[in-house]
Amino acid sequence: MAANDGDGWALCDRGHRHWGVHGAAGLLAVHHTQDGMPYVLMQKRSWWSHHGGTWGLPGGARDSHEDAISGALREAREEAALTGDQLRIQGVYLDDHGGWSFETVIAQAAGLLDASPANGESTDMRWIAADEVGARKLHPGFAETWPLIRPALAPLIVILDAANIIGARAEHGWWRDRAGAAARLIGELRVLAARGLRRPPEGSHDLAQWFPRMTVVVEGAARGAAGEGTGRSGDGPHGIAGVPGGVLAGVTGGVSIVEASGSGDDAIVALVRDAKRWEKVLVVTADRELRRRIEALGASFTGPRWLLNQL
Repeated sequence: MAANDGDGWALCDRGHRHWGVHGAAGLLAVHHTQDGMPYVLMQKRSWWSHHGGTWGLPGGARDSHEDAISGALREAREEAALTGDQLRIQGVYLDDHGGWSFETVIAQAAGLLDASPANGESTDMRWIAADEVGARKLHPGFAETWPLIRPALAPLIVILDAANIIGARAEHGWWRDRAGAAARLIGELRVLAARGLRRPPEGSHDLAQWFPRMTVVVEGAARGAAGEGTGRSGDGPHGIAGVPGGVLAGVTGGVSIVEASGSGDDAIVALVRDAKRWEKVLVVTADRELRRRIEALGASFTGPRWLLNQL
């Protein structure tokens, strides 16, 4: 394992030659403006490079010791001087050619970050509105995958009905210690949030790896499940500025915990209503009435088994 040991040409099962012995990865940084339009950071490739003069993403060959995310972030640092602390990883799209693959790492940016060519591999770095991307002369690989990636640009939020999920889990004796059962669920969710979900609900998107914003809503005797050491925050890494219908009890391991001041269902509906119009919201619950309420607000839903099968 060494730096740049991925440099070199590879032949895929389609008979095409690609750069990257171990495959390649690129960073698709996206920022939504207040009108809901996503802007993506694009790179114009230098004339001497492979498909020079076309527009694509900062990216390149992965080294043998790198996963897609670390490889894409390294390339973004080398080519556009972007650092990981400026971005929130949202998911990974896999373009598998058989024997070689390109993985697009989608990351949310807090703003239209300053970016310019940091080495000789590109002649321009520019934020481009998603609706205008297709008008550019695109790198052939990016042109092929862009229509599939475009629907996955919206921020993804998963709201978890803890009481319903714990009940579906049927853990022995959970009703005697609801806070303990909720705390165990939250601990497992922290692990899941770190490694990424790999089974998105059917029809939602085509990401191979998924890092949604996750918010657990607890109520009644389960309040306090956030536990010591999580701290209290009005604005954690998931960008919750205010929590209608409850109190943001903590943000721990990439998972936000909301303590409902009354009905957990009401708190969940309020969170769905408070989401930005360009955000996609998925509620995990089997409660039919709650499903009806959140669906009327444009959110989607799935049952607890989808989540439990990934823990």
